[in-house]
Amino acid sequence: MGELWQVVIPVATLLLGVALGYLLLLRVERRAAASIRSEAERVLEDARKEAERLVKEGAFRAKEELLERRERAERELAETRAELKDRERRLERREAALEQKLEQIEEKERAIRAFEARFQERQRELDEAQARAREHEQQLLAELERTARMSREQARATLLERLERELEHEQAQLVQRALARAKEEADRRAREVLTTAIQRVAAAHTAEVTTSVVNLPNDELKGRVIGREGRNIRAFEKATGVDVIVDDTPGVVVLSAFDGVRREVARRAMERLLADGRIHPARIEEVVAQCQQELEAFVLERGQQAVLELELPGLHPKLVQTLGRLHFRTSYGQNVLQHSIEVAQLCGALAGELGLEVKLAKRCGLLHDIGKALDHEVEGGHPAIGAEFARRYQEPKEVVNAIASHHDDVPQESLYAFLVMAADAVSGSRPGARGESLERYLKRLSQLEEVARAFPGVRQVYAIQAGREVRVVVNANKVTDRQAAKLARDIARQIEKDLTYPGEIKVTLLRETRVVEYAR
Repeated sequence: MGELWQVVIPVATLLLGVALGYLLLLRVERRAAASIRSEAERVLEDARKEAERLVKEGAFRAKEELLERRERAERELAETRAELKDRERRLERREAALEQKLEQIEEKERAIRAFEARFQERQRELDEAQARAREHEQQLLAELERTARMSREQARATLLERLERELEHEQAQLVQRALARAKEEADRRAREVLTTAIQRVAAAHTAEVTTSVVNLPNDELKGRVIGREGRNIRAFEKATGVDVIVDDTPGVVVLSAFDGVRREVARRAMERLLADGRIHPARIEEVVAQCQQELEAFVLERGQQAVLELELPGLHPKLVQTLGRLHFRTSYGQNVLQHSIEVAQLCGALAGELGLEVKLAKRCGLLHDIGKALDHEVEGGHPAIGAEFARRYQEPKEVVNAIASHHDDVPQESLYAFLVMAADAVSGSRPGARGESLERYLKRLSQLEEVARAFPGVRQVYAIQAGREVRVVVNANKVTDRQAAKLARDIARQIEKDLTYPGEIKVTLLRETRVVEYAR
């Protein structure tokens, strides 16, 4: 019995342990299933939330894309509307232009119809005149046959010859009237252009002479200027190339030279030597060299100022330097540099009026007298010297020809050459431009008119163009056409004989016949 219990108890214990283990395993499995279920629910919840988030984001992005597409559509619609409006405006402008052209065409058609009506009227008048002429011709033929016993063919030939002579005379008159009208129109236009150019240009001119006067603080310095046995004055004249005149005139030393640049160097050197007090040959050479350098800089500055004033860049430095030398050159008392600037301004104004190149015209005018800065150094007239100098520094051919031809030494090859001639004449001949007082100027004009008025048959005399031209009006009843030519020549010879004047004076003689009748 005891052994039975020893077997039953372990078996019962084992069975109880197995049952307890099974129950424990079932509990663990239930807990694991619950955990898995909760995890699955959590995953599902997370998936649902993620799905909701994705749906919301998709809806937001769809809205954004929808808004973007709507804005893009609105922009495209606005651009399309603007383009349509622009096309509409262009169409309106084209319609307006077409309407204007149609109006112009209608106006031209009306003018053509009016012209055709006038032409038809003239044609009718011509037909009537021809009919009258034929009738008159028949009458003349009949009269000729009756009175002169000519044949019809002879009378016709005589009449045609007579009519041909009359037609030639009328044709000559028509041509003469047309030429006169054309000349009057050309003269009027030329006067307008010249007047406009002259009004736009004004320049002040100063008169200079060929001597310079240096004032001395006291007459004792004259001896120091002369030096022992004249060595100082000889050294000064040798260094400067001018003549030094020391005479009995108190307080002055006179420097004489035709070259204005050398004269200015000498004047500056003399004033500096007198102020310094040390006057001897070595010091003279040193001071003259310094003054020459200073004057070269001054001359270059004057040339540059002229170029800047006229706005003409690109001139060769040698041309600019030579232009500055004209500041010390005069012609009939007129400063040549100021005269050249004025001629350039006149050329520019004339070129602007005529539609030519203004800067090229100014260039021609500024350089036209550049030869005057070199004519003391080179043989020949200043037009040829200046033209060769400009050609050497590659100036345009229009400039070279304008320089060479402004005094008619060579033919003019361009309109710019004629502009330079006209501007040079205007600048040189206007009152006050050259060294002549108003009283002398008026007196010369009065004498000019008196010389011409002294001839018989002269009715009126006018001195014009600043005394460069005399216009003489004669009595047509006392002076014939043949006598008019001789009278003009006699007046010119008498002016040459009685008067002294620069350049030349043109004598223009006018003879006209006037017939006056009154209708009552």
